Amino acid sequence: MESFSLTWIDWAIMLIYFVFVLGIGWALKKYMSNATAFLEAGRSLPAWVTGLAFISANLGALEVMGMAASGAKYGMATVHFYWIGAIPAMIFLAIFMMPFYYGSKARSVPEYLKLRFDEKTRGFNAFSFAIMTIFASGISMYALATLAKVLLPIHFEIGPFSEFDLYLFVSAIIVLVYTYLGGLRSAIYNEVLQFFLIVIGFLPLVILGLIHIGGWDGMVEKLALNSETAGFQHSWANISSSHPMGGVIGIVMGLGFVLSFGYWCTNFLVVQRAMAAGSMSAARKTPLIGAIPKMFIPFLVIIPGIIAIALLNSGDEMFSLPLKGTGYDYDMVIPMLLKRYLPTGVLGLGLTALMASFMSGMAGNVTAFNTVWTYDIYQSYIVRGKSDKHYLRVGQFTTIFGVLVSILTAYVAALFNNLMDFLQLIFAFINAPLFAAFLLGMFSRRTTGHGAFYGLLSGTTAAAIVHGLTAPVGATTLVKGGWFGTVIKEFPSEMAQNFAIAIVAFSVAFIVTLVISYLTKRTKTDDDLKGLVYQLTPKIVDDSKNWYQRPVALSWIIGIIAIILSVIFW
Repeated sequence: MESFSLTWIDWAIMLIYFVFVLGIGWALKKYMSNATAFLEAGRSLPAWVTGLAFISANLGALEVMGMAASGAKYGMATVHFYWIGAIPAMIFLAIFMMPFYYGSKARSVPEYLKLRFDEKTRGFNAFSFAIMTIFASGISMYALATLAKVLLPIHFEIGPFSEFDLYLFVSAIIVLVYTYLGGLRSAIYNEVLQFFLIVIGFLPLVILGLIHIGGWDGMVEKLALNSETAGFQHSWANISSSHPMGGVIGIVMGLGFVLSFGYWCTNFLVVQRAMAAGSMSAARKTPLIGAIPKMFIPFLVIIPGIIAIALLNSGDEMFSLPLKGTGYDYDMVIPMLLKRYLPTGVLGLGLTALMASFMSGMAGNVTAFNTVWTYDIYQSYIVRGKSDKHYLRVGQFTTIFGVLVSILTAYVAALFNNLMDFLQLIFAFINAPLFAAFLLGMFSRRTTGHGAFYGLLSGTTAAAIVHGLTAPVGATTLVKGGWFGTVIKEFPSEMAQNFAIAIVAFSVAFIVTLVISYLTKRTKTDDDLKGLVYQLTPKIVDDSKNWYQRPVALSWIIGIIAIILSVIFW
């Protein structure tokens, strides 16, 4: 694929963005006087800021590129990752879980697990989460460097180094500088900036693409030219047991319940943004404010993938997708559409928006790693009882360490050819059993630390066993499963396999946690569990001035809109 022909205007837009990002970090440096300010943003940010950061932290490289690719492969069925696979869980987080997170004064999700259960449960989650975030950050770095190498007209090779290494280290340095200077607050403000930039950069792409192919009706006509893509405009109508997403049960249970609630309700990467809010009311509103744009993001990232397929069906001479193996390289949908539709200046804005999505994913994972490493690993197991200044310095040095290790994992990521599927598999291993422990811990005072810990272990083990005994159709590598040597079930895709693994991991963790909890003695009294268990927590008095600002009212409004959207695109 040839590089883009960029003018000085396009380069200037990208340069201004990077200068602005670094400027935010520099401006906030003077406020980083203690560990709370650096790692928790002082718990002082307004709801609209944390709400947009909440959704922007998730709007990283894998979502922008991956969901556009999925739109091209599966059509509007990909919206299930939003209207089924995100909105209900975000509402549940706001109404039921944020009061426990924020009210307990826990500084992280692993620390909440310590307060609710015990130290070993906290340690299990802290170490597994730290590994997951570093790997995710490395994937974002690798993806950005790979994309920039293909698109930008800078090519060189000096010994073992090439432009790939240049882009990798430049992106790492930029994230390192503004995160080191301004901590979590800097990352959150930059995520808000990146959110608006992504919207402004991709909206013209969708509008111009739809206009060119004759609007929605024109797109549907062009999709019908190929029997394999006919009906791509529907989200539910074409779902069957042979669908790549695994049918209704896989979508509703695997994605809509286990993976969705496991990710949005227990993943510290996103929960950390809500915990940085200035009040309980703001913390509860954070995921709801994020849910509003989340419902409409599919029109920015999924519709372009469907437009790309419509263009290929119609034989558009100015649009093509590179080949990857025997099929298309769907990951290149967004870059190729940018090249097809955006003129000079707007093209620079689109490329900057694309890079901003990668930077957002990198910074979000690094700041979450900082907090968990400093509080839940270093302070808990390595050096205890030091001053706040000491842990501030540790947090700053952890930023450097996290970025350096992310660079290493970026090179490791280059060894895999299924990064998106692999990361979803990690979520099935880690977040699915974790949600089972959370669900029982928050709604049953009888759940014990032994139950939660062995539930997590058993759920993760069950996920490994299912992965080892199953594989997607056409799998050629053991990374995709079947490593026991005997495949007892084949799934239509890696996605369907991941949904099934998540269901099994959650179910086993739930049952084991429940059984062991009732076989072991409680170590925490009702007084210890006040503010940590639903029945023992006083009813929250919301301070919102108007009824429509209250979390419950907002939840009803958001839920109704999501249902309406699902019906419209049925």
